[in-house]
Amino acid sequence: MSRQYFGTDGVRGRVGDHPMTVEFALRLAGAAARVLAPNGGSVLIGKDTRLSGYMFEAALEAGFVAAGVNVQLSGPLPTPGVAYLAQHLGCDFGVVISASHNPYYDNGIKFFDGQGAKLSDEREEQIERLLNEPAITLPSEKLGRASRVDSLLGVYQRFCASTLPTGISLEGMKIVIDAANGAAYKVAPAVLTALGADIVPIGCSPNGRNINDGCGSTDPALLQLTVPGVRASVGIALDGDGDRLVMVDHLGRVIDGDQLLYVLARGLAASGRLKGPVVGTVMSNLGLEHALAKRDIAFKRAAVGDRYVIAMMHECQAVLGGETSGHILCLDKTTTGDGLVSALQVLAMLKVLDMTLAEVVAEMPRYPQVLINVRVARKIDVRANAPLQAAVAQAEARLAGRGRVVLRPSGTEPLIRVMVEGENEAQVRQEAETIAEVVTRESV
Repeated sequence: MSRQYFGTDGVRGRVGDHPMTVEFALRLAGAAARVLAPNGGSVLIGKDTRLSGYMFEAALEAGFVAAGVNVQLSGPLPTPGVAYLAQHLGCDFGVVISASHNPYYDNGIKFFDGQGAKLSDEREEQIERLLNEPAITLPSEKLGRASRVDSLLGVYQRFCASTLPTGISLEGMKIVIDAANGAAYKVAPAVLTALGADIVPIGCSPNGRNINDGCGSTDPALLQLTVPGVRASVGIALDGDGDRLVMVDHLGRVIDGDQLLYVLARGLAASGRLKGPVVGTVMSNLGLEHALAKRDIAFKRAAVGDRYVIAMMHECQAVLGGETSGHILCLDKTTTGDGLVSALQVLAMLKVLDMTLAEVVAEMPRYPQVLINVRVARKIDVRANAPLQAAVAQAEARLAGRGRVVLRPSGTEPLIRVMVEGENEAQVRQEAETIAEVVTRESV
């Protein structure tokens, strides 16, 4: 069964357009309850700071209670906080109302199981099979109860602080924290302050409409100006739901997920705590792979999407993985991507290595990447198309081991993504444009 509503990270869309409506949220709650807590149970619901979060919170609460599930409402809480607390509290599952890095007029609903992991494809398909049925309402004596639990923010705050290695303090560090006016706007400044850092908060004043607006990991321009302007050691930028991280060094330069993976791998290897390979994706910069190889650190690539990175990490018994976008996975600390926890690990590594972020990152070259999105008139199996495979082989031969080519169909649009990277930017661009022309011809 192909999933109609669940994408790579739950159900998402523009508020008011199907499926992001109150009526759909009610049916989704009923279907999820029958799959994830068929005999009753409990669920934790968290959300980010979007205005529409109140509406979907109420709809999901009603749907779960009607299906006999007890509901705990945390209010604004980062996505990884819901994952942690669902497990910590012994809930059957957790729900997050968020569209992550999207604008405020979008929203989404995503699920975690009782172990704090994202649902499998099979579980999501089971829920979808029930979505055409009306939401159920049990007899009064079997209804669930709902309660708001404001203390959970403090529980998650203490957990985040506990992930900083013993003996490490953030005293003496001036840190600019940009919470994207999102779910981490309270907890991130509180944790950093409690650990001794001198903080300068930006993007920590949500109004329901300014989430990810000119701030956060998808738009760190203000952070880049602020860090050197206040002479801070580093800047931390989270996204709207707090599961992604990019950082800014003291010179105001953005440090992306690939570079952060290198910093973490470098520090873990130095302390003897790195287990298994580092896992990236097919889009991870070749410079990361080469820099890790120089330190005899193995590197593997998964398909794009954190669920595929996690699957490979479990398969390889790895503790560190992530994506260029800043979705970093520290599985020795958490069950899912946590921007704040990942930032704390980076800060700890800088303390252990006694180096600045700029100094550590300088060890990793970042090769030029050219990405061309080619709109296609028909579906193409890129692996079975002989002219395309020949064009890729010729490009790889010309790159002579100093670059690579990735062809990837979009999962949501009629596009083929052509990515070429290598040491020479002019050559990389020429190879990408040549392959893109072949894709266009083959799609006619």
